[in-house]
Amino acid sequence: MTRKTAADFDPQVLQLFDQYVHGGISRRDFLSSATRYAVGGTTAAGLLAALSPSFAAPLVTPDDKRIHARYVELPSPQGNGKVRGYLVSPAGAQGKLPTVLVVHENRGLNPHIEDIARRLALDGFIAFAPDALYPLGGYPGDEDKARDLFGKLDQTKTRADFIAAARWLQQQPDGNGKLGVVGFCYGGGIANYLATQLPDLLAAVPFYGAQPKAEDAARIKAQLLIHDAGKDECIRAGWPAYDKALKEAGVRYEYHVYEGVEHGFNNDTTPRYDAAAAKLAWQRTVDFLRARLA
Repeated sequence: MTRKTAADFDPQVLQLFDQYVHGGISRRDFLSSATRYAVGGTTAAGLLAALSPSFAAPLVTPDDKRIHARYVELPSPQGNGKVRGYLVSPAGAQGKLPTVLVVHENRGLNPHIEDIARRLALDGFIAFAPDALYPLGGYPGDEDKARDLFGKLDQTKTRADFIAAARWLQQQPDGNGKLGVVGFCYGGGIANYLATQLPDLLAAVPFYGAQPKAEDAARIKAQLLIHDAGKDECIRAGWPAYDKALKEAGVRYEYHVYEGVEHGFNNDTTPRYDAAAAKLAWQRTVDFLRARLA
């Protein structure tokens, strides 16, 4: 079966899907509105299924012999009490390695984000991907259920959990003490947030993530590598004010816009994935992290 891309869908359907996955409209609202675009035997439910993630073919499988992967738990006294996440490191590594916190989208620690952590391990990093949904039972194996659960989180405690996870990762004996963070969508916003909270964070890479308040930019000590999608009007709308604040605060950053692609272009489990943009953004990310964390 030929893999569908964003070009196979009406732009209005993509906008509806973006609203749906970010909680702007309900599943029922999506199906009702998308019906007018369901042609040629396709149903609105079929459009939703086609746009939803498929985790059948990870780039790095969990049993890959080149990595060591396991789930770990750690305390988070200011958060929900405990954090659980996926810790991955390269097998047979020599010497201490740089560490990277991986922050998921608004569905928790799903198979795609675990795959991202494994990719980072193959690139020479110790990667740790916490599951924000752990206090509610963890990622439930269903994207719709995960999204519903996500809205029930206490974000103050969740953010404290990510801070606890970052500090724990930085202190791992196999690590070199140098910490970076990579986040996607919701996780991109958390990457930006952590840059305002952790003065010893060296590198933050938000993929299409919400910007922090402009007044918080002065607290950022990390260097930033920011990836935005050209068609992501919502996220890009916040960029001019943040750009101005970063310049005024003297923060070092790179900003890349990938023209003609959708929000979520790096996620290779959905049709919004753009192979060329994702390849370039990932190479830039790995090069940036190596330069900052070595």
